[in-house]
Amino acid sequence: MDLTTYAIPAFVLLLVVEILAYRFAPDEEQRGYAAKDTATSLSMGIGSIAANLGWGILALLLWDVLFGVTPLDVPGTWWGWALAVLAVDFFYYWEHRAMHEIRLLWASHVVHHSSRHYNLSTALRQSWTGAHHLVFMAPVALLGFSPAMIFAAYSVNLIYQFWIHTERVHRLWKPIEYVWNTPSHHRVHHGSNKQYLDRNYGGILIVWDRLFRSFEPEGEKVDYGLTKNITTYNPLRVAVHEYWAIGHDVRHAAGWRERFGRVFRGPGWSPAPRAEALPEPAEAAA
Repeated sequence: MDLTTYAIPAFVLLLVVEILAYRFAPDEEQRGYAAKDTATSLSMGIGSIAANLGWGILALLLWDVLFGVTPLDVPGTWWGWALAVLAVDFFYYWEHRAMHEIRLLWASHVVHHSSRHYNLSTALRQSWTGAHHLVFMAPVALLGFSPAMIFAAYSVNLIYQFWIHTERVHRLWKPIEYVWNTPSHHRVHHGSNKQYLDRNYGGILIVWDRLFRSFEPEGEKVDYGLTKNITTYNPLRVAVHEYWAIGHDVRHAAGWRERFGRVFRGPGWSPAPRAEALPEPAEAAA
C-alpha cells in the first residue's frame, strides 16, 4: 500500500505555503526557490511515480516469496505496525548509507542531491531507478512482516522525510533533535561541505547515525549540491548522468580491478597512481 500517492495533495499544499513564505517573508541567507530548478524537481517526482509502479510490482513479488518461506509472522496489531516502521527505518539507514558508499547505487541516489537549492520541492526530486529497496527491505520480509506492512511502513518513512527538506525550520527542542531526523540534520546530509559529506543517513530517526558514528551536527552554513555540480535542468540527463559517467570510466579503465572499483567502490574512488620506475642507482666510484 503506497501511501505517498495519497499524500501528494498535502505535498503540493505545503510546497505552495513555503513558496508564499519566501515571497512575503524573504530571508537573504536562504536560497529559496528558482523556477527552472523547481520545475526539474517536480518533473523528477512525476517520473519517479511512474517508474515506481514497475519497481513496486517486483518488490511485491520478491517480498511475498520471502514472507512465504519465513516461519515468522508479525501480527497487524498497533505494536506490529510500530515494529514495522522501526524495522523499515533501520534497514533504510543501511540502504541510504550504501547509496552513498557504492557508486552504482549512488548513480540512482545522486538525483536527489543534484539541486543546489534546499526546499520542499527538493524532496520530490527522486530517482527513476530506485530498485535497490527491493534488496534492502528483503530482511524485513524475512522477519515476518507482510509485503503490505513493508510498503506502508516505507511510505510512512518517505512521507516523514518530506517536511525536513526546508530551510524555514531551524533547530527544534533538544530531545527531538537527539532522537528524530529534523530539517537541521537533513540540511547537513545535503551539504557538499567537506565535514558534511556522507553524514546523517537516517530516515525518521537520527539515533541510527549516532549509534553507527555517521552523525554530524549543523554548524557552518550548508553549501547544497554535489562536490561537482551538474549544469543541466533536463530531467532525463539528471536521471542518468552518473550512469553515463560510470560507463565512460569503465570503458577507459586500465584493467578489471579498476573496472570493478569504478562501479562498486565509492563515488570518489580512483585507482592509486602507478609508481614510476626509479632510476638505477649509480655505481660507486672505483
